[in-house]
Amino acid sequence: MKLSAEITVTEDVHNIQKLFEAEEKAFDNQRAGYELKKNKDALVFKITAEDSTALKAVLNSITKLLTVYEKTKNVVKASRGEENE
Repeated sequence: MKLSAEITVTEDVHNIQKLFEAEEKAFDNQRAGYELKKNKDALVFKITAEDSTALKAVLNSITKLLTVYEKTKNVVKASRGEENE
């Protein structure tokens, strides 16, 4: 069964794009992968997978890195005395 999903990011688009450009977009087992598309004010992850397990693995990979970015950003803001968003 072929599956697909999209994740749209609307904040810090440039930084997140730079972060994911270094990541592998196709996985060794060839069961899943993703493409990055930058629109005017959003970054869209277009994910494709051969099965639900592969889809879940890619989604987890992307969201884990987004979580690390978000937490790091909040720590930096806190160290500067800025409020967390």
